[in-house]
Amino acid sequence: MPLSSHTHAGPTRTHPTPADRLGPDAPRRRTGNARRRKAAALLASAVSVCLLAASAPATPLGVGDRLFPHLGNPGYDVASYDLSFTYPGDNSKPLTAVTTIDAWTTTELDRINLDFAHGEVQSVEVDGLSAAFTSAGEDLVVTPDGPLPGGSWMRITVRHTSDPVSADGRDGGWVRTADGLAMANQADAAHLVFPCNDHPSDKAMFTIRVTAPDGYTAVANGLATDVDRAGRATTWTYRTRHPMATELAQVSIGRSTVLRRSGPHGLPVRDVVRTKDRAKLEPWLKKTPGQLAWMEGKVGPYPFETYGILMAAADTGFELETQTLSLFEKDLFTEPAYPKWYVESIMVHELAHQWFGNSVSPRTWSDLWLNEGHATWYEALYAEEKAGRTLEARMKAAYGASNRWRAEGGPPAAPKPPEPGQKISIFRPNVYDGAALVLYALRQEIGRKAFEKLERAWVREHRDGAASTADFVHLASEISGRDLGGFLQGWLYGKKTPPMPGHPGWKAVAAAKRR
Repeated sequence: MPLSSHTHAGPTRTHPTPADRLGPDAPRRRTGNARRRKAAALLASAVSVCLLAASAPATPLGVGDRLFPHLGNPGYDVASYDLSFTYPGDNSKPLTAVTTIDAWTTTELDRINLDFAHGEVQSVEVDGLSAAFTSAGEDLVVTPDGPLPGGSWMRITVRHTSDPVSADGRDGGWVRTADGLAMANQADAAHLVFPCNDHPSDKAMFTIRVTAPDGYTAVANGLATDVDRAGRATTWTYRTRHPMATELAQVSIGRSTVLRRSGPHGLPVRDVVRTKDRAKLEPWLKKTPGQLAWMEGKVGPYPFETYGILMAAADTGFELETQTLSLFEKDLFTEPAYPKWYVESIMVHELAHQWFGNSVSPRTWSDLWLNEGHATWYEALYAEEKAGRTLEARMKAAYGASNRWRAEGGPPAAPKPPEPGQKISIFRPNVYDGAALVLYALRQEIGRKAFEKLERAWVREHRDGAASTADFVHLASEISGRDLGGFLQGWLYGKKTPPMPGHPGWKAVAAAKRR
């Protein structure tokens, strides 16, 4: 996600069973009867413990993220989401929805906490059996008919509404456009749309079905697998071929046209535009295949099954790297005040995220600098190569401001928590140009050849996974042939910006003292 494209000098998201996905040797999910027999045995041996657990009040949980303590939930690992939305043709009315989650339990569970905070729940089933449910904070707390053993499969089905009208004091989730809806779930807003384990460390496969009235087109992450017309409505089905974090989910519903073209190696590229804007936006859209080829030349093969741009008629104040279908404000491309090179570099910023942030997701939100620093790096490198906007000049300017950025937002790898009611305020300059400055310092220290080898190795070794700052430091040390922990410590965690290798004359302006 970039900072506001208006205010920032540089740019800143048939259902197979688990055994079908994992093969014939995968553990089979317990049937309801088997689970009830297991539950009976547990109850017989530990009645007092279970009664105590049943009487305890439901509480919100989290995976211990430093910036979002209640985000995500322990005790299970999601394998897949199946999302079904029915759009009523009015972007001010709730959608009806069904969310089905297949997951591993990683410990015995008497209750299952899901993140969900902006819709009404009609019913919940666990393995086909009705389950009790209540809310606690921003969690939906589900109590199955008996304890779920650790190491078993479970399927949770929630029938609910999904409200496109923003919650009081909350940004994100559904974005209402001039002709329908889109999604902007970063950083902690996917659970305003559907029940989930809303943390990037728990990635999963997605199937997304959208039913909309005639005249509307629906597009989502991944590739289309089915289009079914019934009466005056159409249902589109999309599936991902790679795991995805919840914050990167995207659904576009609008009076749209889908434009198709080929990228490198025959990659299917599809863009989504409001039909009336098609001709005006085509000159920008046709640049994507060349940008894909440029990025592949820097870091290796594109990591997903398709790519494209969703140009939404909406005022978000940002662009967003939703997986395989990046969200952009239409006005970015139609506002004459924005130079051509600037707009193209923003396009590359969100494209670079498909490698850095999407294919390789942050293990915690404190690792955000790995997403935004790399996207900013390739944005700046593209502007240098294509428009003569030198990387060194941009990094020198960033160095001058870096102490102030650290004072205001924290060092790049330890950002300060978001402001109350402003969860996206973690997206500060310290994790954009401030983090790109870390990469520049690293390249200065280990040399261009080793740095470029590191970049390719990073996206190759952590593809489809989640990785941390410690993982990056380890790989950089391995590739450079020396321990870089000491060198990177100050750059990543220091209150003050260290001296820049190769540029002893660069000065960081002291941060102003608060009165």
